[in-house]
Amino acid sequence: MFDIYRKVPKDLTQPTYTGAIISVCCCLFILFLFLSELTGFITTEIVNELYVDDPDKDSGGKIDVSLNISLPNLHCELVGLDIQDEMGRHEVGHIDNSMKIPLNNGVGCRFEGQFSINKVPGNFHVSTHSATAQPQNPDMTHVIHKLSFGDTLQVHNVHGAFNALGGADRLTSNPLASHDYILKIVPTVYEDKSGKQRYSYQYTVANKEYVAYSHTGRIIPAIWFRYDLSPITVKYTERRQPLYRFITTICAIIGGTFTVAGILDSCIFTASEAWKKIQLGKMH
Repeated sequence: MFDIYRKVPKDLTQPTYTGAIISVCCCLFILFLFLSELTGFITTEIVNELYVDDPDKDSGGKIDVSLNISLPNLHCELVGLDIQDEMGRHEVGHIDNSMKIPLNNGVGCRFEGQFSINKVPGNFHVSTHSATAQPQNPDMTHVIHKLSFGDTLQVHNVHGAFNALGGADRLTSNPLASHDYILKIVPTVYEDKSGKQRYSYQYTVANKEYVAYSHTGRIIPAIWFRYDLSPITVKYTERRQPLYRFITTICAIIGGTFTVAGILDSCIFTASEAWKKIQLGKMH
């Protein structure tokens, strides 16, 4: 009396070819939807959100910077990195964690450096300001191979502007021109399934090119990277569909498909029986 799944004796049911076709199609359809849901359950999805906060509070108010730039027409002894910001930092000729690689038989230079900046507006620039003697005609044509902030994120499903200036080519520019790159840095957090977080920074960039004169009337070009931080943080979170939701979806697929198929089969069977009666009526 408690059985809600009452069975109908087989001798009271009538199999049909139409029902067989619908049953086979129904099973194939259920299999297709099941495999689709299983793929979605196994695959990790990336969810992003925005909020106002400083995500990396343990950084001591610092941001790590990685810069790789080539100046094919400027000697390495003339190339230097200067750092300034609104907290009063003014460092000329930064050399820690940096190296200069001669290019074109010593005619040019490739500068690679890793340094930190404060989380306040400021700039860092590649120039000849730290050289003991200023060249007569410095050539600031350059190629930027890499400029990134924070940890390097190599995640397949996250496509952001983490190296927006990578590949920037200014070899055809005026050799005596200065270059201003205005950067808007956006803090970015990536949290994997285990809850581990990595902190990086995306940035947008605008640039201008101009000829700058010193107070003595000389042209002293430089490559400026002027930056400011956005208060908005972007967070990417790895998530996997919960098991209960997967089971619920599978039950809905199976139950819904069988119900719809049953209604369809019933309609076809009823129409077929009605057509047979009409045909018998015409014969009489």
